[in-house]
Formats: sequence, structure tokens, C-alpha cells
Amino acid sequence: MNAKDPHRYDDMLELPHHVSPRRHPMSMTERAAQFSPFAALSGYDAAIQETARLTEDEIQLSEDDRQALDASLQELLSRIKERPAASITWFIPDERKKGGAYTTVTVHLRKVDPIGKILYTAEGHTIPLARIISIQPE
Repeated sequence: MNAKDPHRYDDMLELPHHVSPRRHPMSMTERAAQFSPFAALSGYDAAIQETARLTEDEIQLSEDDRQALDASLQELLSRIKERPAASITWFIPDERKKGGAYTTVTVHLRKVDPIGKILYTAEGHTIPLARIISIQPE
């Protein structure tokens, strides 16, 4: 019998199928699980999604825009005890990559920390004054 003989295993065709006396046969689900796909590079999909996630660059306001923003803020702060409502847009830096996102919320002003330069709202937002690009009184 040589290696190229197409009938070299014919003598085994009629033998009974081997069944182990120590191990139970696998179910079809267990057998299929052996061949299920796996993540060869764990974390690769997450890295691709993170790279594809878009961020925005922070806008630098002109001096005139900054003065107008300061005037709007001062007007609202003069009425801080009334908890005036305002629509505020500010930049939130991304924790994982360069850039970030702008968010706009309508809130009631609660207080300002002039030392930490932070605006606190009744709704629980903590907004850095340097990140604000727009304040519209409601």
C-alpha cells in the first residue's frame, strides 16, 4: 500500500465508530462552539470604534465675542438670587482623545465660584466659565 493509493483506508470503512468509555459524547451545541469565531485581537473592535468617534476642536472666541459673553453673564449674575434661566453652550473636552464636544442646556443659575471660575446650576451642572461660548437669557 503506497501513499497515493486511493483505497488505502478501505479496510477501516466498515469498522464501528469509537466511543470513549470515560467521556460523554459532546452535544451538537458543544461541538459547534469549538468552531465559533473568536476575537484574535481582543480590544481591536473597541480601538477601531474609538478612532472613528468624532470630536470637535474648541472654538477660541474673539475679544469682542468674549466681552459680549461677559456682559450677558454679568447681567444674569446680577439676578443670581432669582435663579435666572439661561441657555448655555460650552465645550466639554474629551477624556480619551484630542478635542471634545459642545453641549447646550437650558438651566437655572445657582451660584458662581469666582476663584475656581465655575458656574453651578440648579440642575446639577458644573460649568467652567472659560469653556462657555454662548449664554442666552431665557
